[in-house]
Amino acid sequence: MKIPFFSFRHLAPSGVALLVVTLLLTAACGSGRPPSGDPTVTTRAGDISLNLWLSPDPPGQSGTILWLGVEGSGDDPVVDADVRSSYLMPAMGSMAEMRGQGVVSNEGGGLYRVEFDFPMPGTWTLDFAVASDIGRVEAEYSLTTGAKGLRELDVRGSRALSGAADTDRHQATVALRLDPIELPDTALEPLRTSFAAYEDARVLLAGDSPEGLAERGERLARSLDLARQGLPEGAGSDLARCLEEAAKAAESMGKAGDLGVARRAFGEVSRFLILLASADPRLAEGLSVFECPMTETFPKWMQKSGETDNPFMGTAMPTCGAGSDWTVPAPASLVEVEAHADAAHAGDIAHYTCSMHPSVEQEGPGTCPICSMNLTPVSREEFETGVIRIDAARRQEIGVRTKVVEARPVTVTIRTVATVTYDETRLYEVSLKNRGWIERLFVEETGQPVRRGQTLFNLYSPELLSAQEELLTAVASQARARQSEAPDRADYLVDAARRRLSLWDLSDAQIEEVIRTGKPVENLPIPSPASGFVVEKNVVEGAAVEPGQTLYRIADLSTLWLQAEVYESELPLVEVGQEAEVTFPYLPGRRLRARVDYIYPYLERGSRTGTVRFELPNPGLELKPDMYADVVLEASRGDRVVVPEEAVVYAGPRRLVFLDLGEGRLQPRTVELGVKSGDSYEVLEGLAAGDIVVTSGNFLVAAESRLKSATEKW
Repeated sequence: MKIPFFSFRHLAPSGVALLVVTLLLTAACGSGRPPSGDPTVTTRAGDISLNLWLSPDPPGQSGTILWLGVEGSGDDPVVDADVRSSYLMPAMGSMAEMRGQGVVSNEGGGLYRVEFDFPMPGTWTLDFAVASDIGRVEAEYSLTTGAKGLRELDVRGSRALSGAADTDRHQATVALRLDPIELPDTALEPLRTSFAAYEDARVLLAGDSPEGLAERGERLARSLDLARQGLPEGAGSDLARCLEEAAKAAESMGKAGDLGVARRAFGEVSRFLILLASADPRLAEGLSVFECPMTETFPKWMQKSGETDNPFMGTAMPTCGAGSDWTVPAPASLVEVEAHADAAHAGDIAHYTCSMHPSVEQEGPGTCPICSMNLTPVSREEFETGVIRIDAARRQEIGVRTKVVEARPVTVTIRTVATVTYDETRLYEVSLKNRGWIERLFVEETGQPVRRGQTLFNLYSPELLSAQEELLTAVASQARARQSEAPDRADYLVDAARRRLSLWDLSDAQIEEVIRTGKPVENLPIPSPASGFVVEKNVVEGAAVEPGQTLYRIADLSTLWLQAEVYESELPLVEVGQEAEVTFPYLPGRRLRARVDYIYPYLERGSRTGTVRFELPNPGLELKPDMYADVVLEASRGDRVVVPEEAVVYAGPRRLVFLDLGEGRLQPRTVELGVKSGDSYEVLEGLAAGDIVVTSGNFLVAAESRLKSATEKW
């Protein structure tokens, strides 16, 4: 029988015999055997490797077996591991959550057999917890019955404490905080020397070069001791302790026997030196902080600005990492200790839960029934307020990132589409107040330009002809009256006749012409009331016309209106006189500036938009009615507190952010949001400038807070 995962040279003769007998018995009993070939999945975490074979592949609902091979460093099999496994299908709709335990048996030689009988077909999440003297691994996989393969979801690993270096031990017991301080020259100069030695050590570690590291570690420790001796009397004990711990870590780095130990010590040196630089910014001049997401040590380091040169990953991954800040969180183990202490201090513990399986809740301490991890307490404060604690290591694993809330000028950009329309104040309509017939038409086409006073057509109207004759009769009577004793007795007749013709839109010049010639005009010329273009024509030569009938519509196109549709939510940001940029897709390169001329006092029912009007000069007649235009309005809101869009969590009608309270504590905070500007929201209530909020990993943080807090908080 071929077992690809094992090397028999690692076993004593008795172990080989035991393994062979065990496997033969297993095969004889028909309960399955480890398959040949490469593992379905191989997982490595710390010093432990997991090799998994799926049998059968694809798996079925019952009788699915996972053969688990556990190896330590050097491919040595781990024969005495404590292996536990469970399966889970989350709740879906009305279907409740389903979970159960896998049946684990130690087959010897580092091989473990895990059998699953699933309640139903589907996709299942498998949790494995493997603990041994060399460390612990927690891994999560996914499989689907009837589908080939096994997919790795998540892996967590840790080293055994018994094998940890001194640097690991003092990492678990030191957490200092420094207030801003201006160091005296007697301490500042040795510290600058130590920072130079730190940079030399960083370069060696980044190049995987242990040679010369002892000398740098010794120089670094000596400079830190001199800086501690140069502190003035009355200097804070935390400052002296910080220098002392940094010197110890530097000594450990210099004495390290391999790169792994040296890098863990270098991480602790980084912790204390970054803390010192944050207290006295003169030490940070010319330096930038970077953070490595892959290391299990303190993840930050300092270097001169430039391309990332990672001392923790060396030449294997020199550019791994990203820029970070100068904050120094407490060590992960200390945060956990402080969390327990705070819970006890709070007096009331709501329940105990598992950090890996937060659905587990027990009244008292104990171990998780799923993964056997120690349960952690959840205080009443956490339960009622939603405040949670996430240590630095866990933050790194789930990708939590934070950002400082700032107050800055907020400008809201409104983009909309507009339509060019006629200027309604420059539209003219030609109609008559009396009946008649068109004798001759001079303007015969739509779109034809006309001038003010230009004759549009000649009109024959019996009513106009009769009125002209009445005027001539009244004028003749007036002339005879001038020779009598009552010279003004006929004046009222002339005035009445003139007024009648004037009301029928004859001009004073036309009336005077009738009086001068003494003859009525049978075909009366009708002039254009304005200059522009004929945009509507409803008459032909010889047609009969009625009073009030629209014969022509004339538009002056020297000025046009631009009507933009603005959403209801954005209308309060628009004001009369506000400037906008207007562009036309068919006029590339042309950018016009226009000001808001009028905001219509109603909304369109269907689109829920309001109309905003601009006035545009059109001297070259490039713009034409019904053209489309793009309009950009910018509304300045002044200085406002803003929060990144990715920091906001939507919880029904509420909007939440997670406020970083320091020391690993995150609190959900309800905020009232205003307008959106770019990738940020204006904050009307709930935050102040300088607050720190979570911008990445919100989903996982919210899930944990939701599980720890009272239901009504969410």
